[in-house]
Amino acid sequence: MKRPIIVFDLDGTLIDTAPDLLDSLNHSLAAGQMQAVDTVGFKRFVGHGGRVMIERAYSAQQKRLPAEEHDRLLKIFLDHYTQNIPGKSLPYPGVLQAIARFEDAGYALAVCTNKFEASSLALIEALGLTKHFTAIAGQDTFPFRKPDPRHLLKTIELAGGDPERALMVGDSQTDIDTAKAAGIPVVAVDFGYTDRHVSEFEPSAVISHFDDLTLDLAAKLIGSAKGTGIS
Repeated sequence: MKRPIIVFDLDGTLIDTAPDLLDSLNHSLAAGQMQAVDTVGFKRFVGHGGRVMIERAYSAQQKRLPAEEHDRLLKIFLDHYTQNIPGKSLPYPGVLQAIARFEDAGYALAVCTNKFEASSLALIEALGLTKHFTAIAGQDTFPFRKPDPRHLLKTIELAGGDPERALMVGDSQTDIDTAKAAGIPVVAVDFGYTDRHVSEFEPSAVISHFDDLTLDLAAKLIGSAKGTGIS
């Protein structure tokens, strides 16, 4: 029997990357002679990677963004972000303890993110977390990405997990919609990068700290989704 699995989103879920993403976004916007984004407005732009962040920033300022300029600014964004990893980014409180809790219980752990795979790997490695994950899948790992449910399902497959005994943990509507489409229960953290409270997107459960991500909660949600218990 394959192991049960917890699949985490990365930015805004496992790791607080907002300060570094904001720095890199504003660095790229400055290169395009655009106004900087503040920490409040930033939450409206995240969730689909750097390209979409730049696109949303331009749209918010009602500025046209030609394709070639978009490509140029994305490269500036990625170069700045990569050169400064891990920067100010840190795991959220309780993340390390939650990882240990589920590892000890025999769960596989994986990451499914819309951050580019190379940036994801570099960040997780810089924070010393790589050894905990049997798969780390970014937006370019497969020819599809969240909210396409295949991104999550292929991540589970890559990790050697069982989609019938899986749980997603994320911070956004994208994560919640992805899990629902894959038929997998989803826990939403309410401290991530969304300008609406995650409860509005009707996840299976909402937590405010990783201490609340317990073995009992995971077993209950996985069992309820499939109509069976988990052992």
